[in-house]
Amino acid sequence: MATPVLEARDVRKAFFGNPVLKGVSIALEPGRVHALLGENGAGKSTLINILSGALAPDSGGVLVDGVALPLTPVVARRHGIAVVQQELSLTTHLSIAENIGLGAFPRRFGLVDYGALARSARALCERVGLDEDIARPVGDLSLGRRQLVEIAKALYRNPRVLILDEPTSSLSAHETRTLIGLVTALKRQGTAILYISHRLAEVMEICDYVTVLKDGSRTADRSLDGVDAAALVRLMVGRDPGDLFPTWRPTAEQQPAIAVRGFAAGRVRGVDLDLRAGEVLGIGGLVGQGQEDLLLGLYGAIPAAATTAQFGGRDGLPGSVTAANSCGLAYIPADRKREGVHLVHAIGSNMLLPGLARGAGWAWRYPAPESTQIRALAARFGIKGDLGRAAQALSGGNQQKVALAKWMPLDPKILLLNDPTRGVDIETKRDIYTMLRGFAAEGRAVMLASSDTPELVHLCDRVAVMRDGRVVAVLAGPEISEERIVALAMAADDVRSAA
Repeated sequence: MATPVLEARDVRKAFFGNPVLKGVSIALEPGRVHALLGENGAGKSTLINILSGALAPDSGGVLVDGVALPLTPVVARRHGIAVVQQELSLTTHLSIAENIGLGAFPRRFGLVDYGALARSARALCERVGLDEDIARPVGDLSLGRRQLVEIAKALYRNPRVLILDEPTSSLSAHETRTLIGLVTALKRQGTAILYISHRLAEVMEICDYVTVLKDGSRTADRSLDGVDAAALVRLMVGRDPGDLFPTWRPTAEQQPAIAVRGFAAGRVRGVDLDLRAGEVLGIGGLVGQGQEDLLLGLYGAIPAAATTAQFGGRDGLPGSVTAANSCGLAYIPADRKREGVHLVHAIGSNMLLPGLARGAGWAWRYPAPESTQIRALAARFGIKGDLGRAAQALSGGNQQKVALAKWMPLDPKILLLNDPTRGVDIETKRDIYTMLRGFAAEGRAVMLASSDTPELVHLCDRVAVMRDGRVVAVLAGPEISEERIVALAMAADDVRSAA
């Protein structure tokens, strides 16, 4: 057996007396793609931070090439350890090239060699499938394209160990295939890769070995030979996975909650769309085809126009977020850490914020962070523990639950959700799916933009597929299938017709 390039032995870590890692060991070998699986809150992020030097273990040790080292981020980089975190660390006002080389710019005569930087950046962008101008500011890119810049940035240092945390969560199907090819090539070159993903199909395709964490303990550490996806789920949740999606019956009413004709916002042009009370309407398509602009325009967060529009029985577009909220709309963004919750504020305080925006009356009636109303919301959404803690102490899945829960005191009639299960574990996905179908059963209208095609197929009453800023088809009933959604998103029908 090869000597591990990077290894954690019996590491333990606690925060404020709460044990997060309980004697976990993991060994990353050269030329092996090693999956790290577990539900949100299992300890994966803490283990990644220890392996990259961002955190020091309370006990146990980290070894590089068999030698114990007190790792720091600087020491880790010196030894060829690179991390692509799920939450990106890019500087939005700098260019793609500057972000890729940040902290390690090539120099000539004591000055930054921008020619050498440009050559390296172009080669890396081509390698990860990024075709934008390298002089373009990263802030102009979509979330998925920024993810590719983050990966190129990690590769710039020629890492011996590459840690990828949910690398495909914001990528299109084509971008995902490019990344999988890149991982395979790096494996052949002898790079040790730690791959964290909730997309089990990817894990089964590209990973050789798996370590599973549950409640801070290692429950499995073995080769993936002979292991199927259902077995992996059992290892993660401690029981059979059952059906991920809830059973439901169509309950849509004929009354439209939203009806727009000739709608335009951002890159969206000429969209005719109805959202009915009591239904879940999916918005599908390749990443970056206008789905987010559609939601933001309907919510009044970006300028929008329409030939005709009705919202909750009122004529005209809301025109602002405040007006949208008054029409009974609530919006849950894709980037929960920057837009969905205030990480440094208490969990309970986050649940109060929309009420504060609508006036002090509701907040005055429930002033304490753990008021009866807040505790009821936490119980309804399965958010456990001290609600006075900062929201950043929660796992990603529980932060997403807070982003949903905070709107409920305002009793919204229309929910607009942008990729609400991105980077969320299987059990939390199940919880969110059950909540959304429950909202529809109560007569609310749900519009769900998702990059997860099975989510659209199994959760939605209808699916509107977008391409180039337009709705190219609205599927219903037996028309909804993964093959049909992908074909429409990629214009496969047009290609066949042309042939």
